[in-house]
Amino acid sequence: MYITWCGQSCFKIQDKIGSEGVTLVTDPFDKTIGLKLPNFEANIITVSHDHHDHNNVKALRGNPIIINGPGEYDINNISIQGISSFHDEKQGKERGANTIFRFEVDDISIAHLGDLGTVLGETQLEMLSGVDILLVPVGGKYTIDAKKAAEVTNQVEPRIVIPMHYKIQGLNVDIDGVDKFIKELGIEPTYEDKLKISKKDLPQEDMELLVLSF
Repeated sequence: MYITWCGQSCFKIQDKIGSEGVTLVTDPFDKTIGLKLPNFEANIITVSHDHHDHNNVKALRGNPIIINGPGEYDINNISIQGISSFHDEKQGKERGANTIFRFEVDDISIAHLGDLGTVLGETQLEMLSGVDILLVPVGGKYTIDAKKAAEVTNQVEPRIVIPMHYKIQGLNVDIDGVDKFIKELGIEPTYEDKLKISKKDLPQEDMELLVLSF
């Protein structure tokens, strides 16, 4: 399986490279945030909430299936579970609802938290039990901040955590960079251009912090 970060909360997740593979894309953004979304074909697109930096489904080629809410889905041998959550700490009164997505790809479980605005509740944690790879927003202001992102990471206890939705060069959204999260989590990060991994490669003991290049 391959995971490529495209900036903000957008990832390209592939079970294999090539025409026989399935490409799942999370939260594609529009150009108004200052970043350019790569032009590629998608089979599945998930949208955590209906904001312009997460819902630009027309930017991708192909005829993708779009999932934008809670529920259970099985598409092209990929199991997807949408889990209800909130974009803020006032039960959605400020920024609305947010959908957490859990994917089962190539026998690996991935959770994408979208623009999560709170720590996780008991029901959400039960639904995220056994997640291998956690994609967590860390930039604050519009999502949980570094401290709460570290708390959520420790709630889930994934084998690998990958931060997202933080300040990078070119992004014109006023949020924090990744350094605060790295300090809060207290784990020495590994830096990679993209993640290529199989079930047998997952860390078996200590959690790993992976920062992907944009």
